[in-house]
Amino acid sequence: MLSTLRNAWKIPDLRKKILFTLLMLAVFRLGSNIPVPFMNKEVIEELFQGSGGGVLELFNLMSGGAFGQMTIFALNIYPYITASIVIQLLTIVIPSLEALAKEGEVGRKKIAQYTRYLTVVFALIQAIGISVGLFQNAIIGDGILPIAVVVITITAGTAFLMWLGEQITENGIGNGISLIIFAGIISRIPVGIYNAVNLWLNAKTVSLIELILFAIIAVIVIAGVVAIQEGQRRIPVQYAKRVVGRKMYGGQSTHIPLKVLMAGVIPVIFASSLLAFPQTLGFFFESWAAFISKWLSPQGSPGVWIYSILNVILIVFFTYFYTAIQFNPVEYANNLKQNGGFIPGIRPGRPTTEYLNRVISRLTLVGAIVLALIATMPTILSSFGNLKIGFGGTALLIVVGVALETVKQMESQMMMRHYKGFLK
Repeated sequence: MLSTLRNAWKIPDLRKKILFTLLMLAVFRLGSNIPVPFMNKEVIEELFQGSGGGVLELFNLMSGGAFGQMTIFALNIYPYITASIVIQLLTIVIPSLEALAKEGEVGRKKIAQYTRYLTVVFALIQAIGISVGLFQNAIIGDGILPIAVVVITITAGTAFLMWLGEQITENGIGNGISLIIFAGIISRIPVGIYNAVNLWLNAKTVSLIELILFAIIAVIVIAGVVAIQEGQRRIPVQYAKRVVGRKMYGGQSTHIPLKVLMAGVIPVIFASSLLAFPQTLGFFFESWAAFISKWLSPQGSPGVWIYSILNVILIVFFTYFYTAIQFNPVEYANNLKQNGGFIPGIRPGRPTTEYLNRVISRLTLVGAIVLALIATMPTILSSFGNLKIGFGGTALLIVVGVALETVKQMESQMMMRHYKGFLK
């Protein structure tokens, strides 16, 4: 692996992409430590301690601690994810957006522009909720000016992060939005481990068994994510022989690699974003915060059960939804028929479409259930113990999934240059 990394570093354009990605992530971490003006950090710390971490901990974790410190990247990239969910759902409902999505590169650019506008709107709404809602007592000064500065600063920070993620996607390695979330979670892991060890050594509120149990769960989650991401079913395909001019084409056998989890960790990110929406409402209506903390919090009973059930349902839904966007059985069956290909034992055309639909539905169901269980079980187990390490199954899933996808992209670029890949 070290020799592979050395070979990757020797490729000039790949080295530039790696350096560019690391530089952009460094900018993200730098901005995560620049505080928003007119905010009292002591009052914010008291609010976090008073909530017990249930209402606000998810925001703080995914933002890499920026939300808890009220920095310019407090909202992180989640308004963009919410906007992407809304636009993708509207693409199915609104015919004009559906037609736009089928126009190729021009249509995708137009939809991306709509997503940017909607991101700014959502960021503005959440920034207003933070300023005039839950964190109103933390604002220093009277009048409209301090509130306006806080709202504009937080909204601009989210817009800048959106641009930063797009730059990473275009000029770096991996998906920029996912890498920003990845960097935020990774930055909190050392703090979480330190707190857990400190509770064991000094406070004596955490036993060694709990630490070992969490480590075992983390290893199981990592192994499960790798297995489900790499798992696939190969559908055999046979091409008939045909003569074109003086040449004969076809006659070879191949396969269609259907992944168990085509959607990756996108459903987990989408589900956690939607489950964070009630917390956003808590920013506007402070009286709702206690209700949300009790019934929709990932920590403590009964909220953890309701949160986990909703999390499972949303992950399964978004897994099917995102798979349907990525894989079109009708189009695939038509392409096979036009090129003289067929699945042994299945007639071309509509029977092939129905067969592919049936196979992909079963694979997606298995992948969605496993993904939901991996994301939910650590959260349930950690909520009933004294070990508050700061990240659960969702965070581990995102970290491992994003790391795998990034390594695959790097590997594919190295394979084009005849180097051995990371996964060999």
